[in-house]
Amino acid sequence: MRYVLWILAMLLVGAGVFATFRQGDTPREVTIYTSVDQVYSEPILRAFEAETGIRVNALYDAEAAKTVGLVNRLIAEKGAPLADVFWNGEFWQTLALQEEGVLAPYASPAAEGLPALFVDPDAFWAAFGGRARVLFVNTDRMAEEDWPRSIFDLPGRADEISFANPLFGSTATHAAALAAALGPDEALGFFEALKSGGARVVDGNAVVRDMVAAGRVPMGLTDTDDACVSIKKGAPVAVVFLDQEEGGLGTLVVPNTVALIAGGPHPEEARLLADYLLSPDTEAKLIESGWVQIPSRPGIAEGKCFGKLTVRGMQPGVAAIRDAGAGISDAMREMFQD
Repeated sequence: MRYVLWILAMLLVGAGVFATFRQGDTPREVTIYTSVDQVYSEPILRAFEAETGIRVNALYDAEAAKTVGLVNRLIAEKGAPLADVFWNGEFWQTLALQEEGVLAPYASPAAEGLPALFVDPDAFWAAFGGRARVLFVNTDRMAEEDWPRSIFDLPGRADEISFANPLFGSTATHAAALAAALGPDEALGFFEALKSGGARVVDGNAVVRDMVAAGRVPMGLTDTDDACVSIKKGAPVAVVFLDQEEGGLGTLVVPNTVALIAGGPHPEEARLLADYLLSPDTEAKLIESGWVQIPSRPGIAEGKCFGKLTVRGMQPGVAAIRDAGAGISDAMREMFQD
C-alpha cells in the first residue's frame, strides 16, 4: 500500500512539474495593426513568424476606411492597448497618433541608413519605402498626346476622372500635401472643382484602378502599387507621374511608417518586429512584391513594374503636411461626407 501511495505521489509531483513547464513554455506573440494591403503585408509577417518563432496576430482593415479606422481604434484602446505595433501605409495618421500620445519612442537600429526626413527626431516612428500618387489612364480611351501632365490640368477634365474619397487613406494625405504646397484655399478649390465638375468619388484606390482598367472612366488618381496590379495583368493602362518638369510641383511620395504602441502588451516582441519591418531585406521584399516602388535606400532593389525610377517628389515635409491637413479637415469633411 505504501508503494502504491508513493507511486501516486510521484505522479502528482510529475504532473505539477509538467504543468509548470507548459505554463512557462507559452509561445511568444505580438499584435500588429496594419493598413498595408493584406496581400503585401501578410507574407512579410508570416516570414517574421518563421524566422523568429514569434506568433503574429495581425489586424487588417477595409479599403474604404483603412488607416482612419485603425487610428480610431488605437485611440479608443489607448487606456488598455491591445496592439503592440502599427504598420501604416502612409504617414499622416501616424503623426495623429503621436499627437494623441498613443505611440512609444523606440530608436530602431534597423533605421540606420534611412534619410533623415524618414526618422522622427524623437524616435516615435520611422518611415521606409514609398508609393507615389499618379494619374492612371486607360490607353484604349485616351491617346498619349491627350494625357494630362500636371495636376492643374485635371479640374478642366473632371468628368473624365475618378478618385478615392479624400477623407481616407493616401488621398487624404494627398489633399494635405496639396494644402501644404499650394495653400489651403487652392487645395480646397482643386477638390471642389473636381467634385462639381463630375468626377467620380469612390471607396478606395483599388476601385479607381479597376474602373480605369475596365474603361469605365478614362483616367483616375491612384497609387503606384494599385496601378501595378493592372499593369501586370496586361490591362490597357499607363501611369503618368504628374508635374515632373524642372521646377514643377512634383508628385506626392507616400512612405510606410512603423511605430510602437505605448503600453502594448508585448514590448520586447514589438521591438523585434519593428526592426524586421524597417530592415533593408524587408524593403527589398516589398519592392519585389510590388507594394513599394520608390526605395528609401539607394541601390536596394529595382521594382518589376517601373524598373529604376527617378521621381520628383513634392517638397513639403511630413510635419508641414500634417499641419496643413489639420487646417483643411473640417472643410474637406463638409465637402465629401455623405
